[in-house]
Amino acid sequence: MQTTQTVLMIEPIAFGYNAQTAENNYFQVNQEGEETQKKALQEFHSFVEKLKAKGIVVITIKDTLEPHTPDSIFPNNWVSFGSDGKVFLYPMFAPNRRDERRMDILEAVKNEGFVIDEIVDLSASEKENLFLEGTGSMIFDHENKIAYGSVSLRLDEGLFRSFCKKIGYQPVVFHSFQSAGKERLPIYHTNVMMCVADRFAVICLDCIDDEAERNMVKTTLVNSGKEIVEISETQMQNFAGNMLQLNNEDGQTFLIMSQTAYQSLTNDQIQKIENYSEIIYSDLHTIEVNGGGSARCMLAEVFLPKSN
Repeated sequence: MQTTQTVLMIEPIAFGYNAQTAENNYFQVNQEGEETQKKALQEFHSFVEKLKAKGIVVITIKDTLEPHTPDSIFPNNWVSFGSDGKVFLYPMFAPNRRDERRMDILEAVKNEGFVIDEIVDLSASEKENLFLEGTGSMIFDHENKIAYGSVSLRLDEGLFRSFCKKIGYQPVVFHSFQSAGKERLPIYHTNVMMCVADRFAVICLDCIDDEAERNMVKTTLVNSGKEIVEISETQMQNFAGNMLQLNNEDGQTFLIMSQTAYQSLTNDQIQKIENYSEIIYSDLHTIEVNGGGSARCMLAEVFLPKSN
């Protein structure tokens, strides 16, 4: 299945701007103040309620004050939960994000009735300064067993290819860039410039500067049966690529995004998406500005089998 009805979300307790991730996350702007955590918490709860109202199951776990993990609201980078009962723990670029890998969170997911058969910890490559930040850096087409990965400091090509071999997926490797000042710099996570859903994909092809790579990605998407909903780089900067498709128990699908992303879309783009899925959007402005991530980054999909 491409989609799940269950997600893990981490409730922030000390959310704020993370200087360690800002080194190569050009979406971040430091607007921290006393209200940052309060506003982020309000945005978090409002988002959770919107998902639950549509029948999406949300497992929420509170962050801890110690150790300080300002980006814990983005759990999809350090963990993924597979339909085969495997849990993968990923190597993280920022040292203060490595503390987000908490075994008590995995226990809490198990206590919700899910089966974890094996925990595969890939974090040892941090010692070699090689990183692969989960479903931030990799975009999965589960039905066609394809993984898309844009090379950056947070996606090492060798690790990505090795991981794809391990799980039996075809790797699609490319390079994507964004304009930051007068420079073209690597996009830090693939999931800010593309989203793969069951029958369509939202992608900023303009970010793939190399024509051969751009054509290769486009051809792979089309050949796997996806209608392409193309977004501009300006829309990508407004998190229009940072979306995730989920379903509820009735099988209805939804495309999840932020209000910023939704408001950047044209009527034609919205219509194309709504041909396939209902859109759910929520105001995540404080989280986006200070954290440099949006709706998709906040959702760790749980594909694990249920215990009897």
